Amino acid sequence: MKRTVILIALFLSLSIGFSQSINQVVEYGEGKQMLLGKIDKKGLTKATFKEWFNKNHDAYLANNKIIKTIKDSLKGYTIKAFLGTWCGDSKKEVPRFYSVLEEANYPMNQLEVIALNRSDDAYKQGPNGEEKGMNIHRVPTFIFYKDGKEVNRIVEHPKETFERDILKITTTTKYRPNYLAVTYLNNQLENKSLDSLKTMETELIPRLAEFVKGSRELNTYGYVFLRAEQTEKALYIFDLNTKIFPYKHNVYDSLGEAYFITKNYTEALKNYYKVLSLKPEDKNALEMIAKIKALS
Repeated sequence: MKRTVILIALFLSLSIGFSQSINQVVEYGEGKQMLLGKIDKKGLTKATFKEWFNKNHDAYLANNKIIKTIKDSLKGYTIKAFLGTWCGDSKKEVPRFYSVLEEANYPMNQLEVIALNRSDDAYKQGPNGEEKGMNIHRVPTFIFYKDGKEVNRIVEHPKETFERDILKITTTTKYRPNYLAVTYLNNQLENKSLDSLKTMETELIPRLAEFVKGSRELNTYGYVFLRAEQTEKALYIFDLNTKIFPYKHNVYDSLGEAYFITKNYTEALKNYYKVLSLKPEDKNALEMIAKIKALS
């Protein structure tokens, strides 16, 4: 009995140690590697990642005049950053962000960095669900906190430069991050049921259309829910996107995929045929139609 207790305790300690370890390197695809979970600059300067990190970090010329202005106020914020070491925008923007923080002598113990997964079954997810409830639909995302509460965020890339964006975040309340349509819709989903949102579509669609940055904005957001197996929300977002962009073939392709995953083959076929009506000979739509017919 005593030996069993000791073995269980050892197993738990090893499990906790693994879940809390930093700079984990994981393989994906054909021999490719990515960081996963909690990381720091040391992880980003490892052999696999240092080429792009050092290149973009060292090449960035920060605006020292603005940095002097934000230097003191920035220290009053904690920052949580989400990135994908497989993502082009993360490879470009994260090194620049580090460069700005270092120039400002920002205390790095106030920065938490999480590397997300690329695989289809864990798309933009952390190994311990670090992204849950955070509305992480684009990477990188940098979230600024004051007294434990989110103040603002920089999504995917700064609107101007990191220095100017941080200046606005720390000195005004007027900074509005990229992808406002997703931010608005996410707030609605957090506070209203899907049924109630569906009754609001006549006012919701024109409101989203005013701010949305093309059909990919909500599509990307929908895939985050689809890969997290929140299929009802994914279907709702994809369907909403077809009503905002009724002449874009890709929105019907995404809705068709979601219906296929939920095994609603009738609706999946309907949407893949819609793809063909807008883009005849679309390879993916033709393949999916053949696949669905073989299953029927």
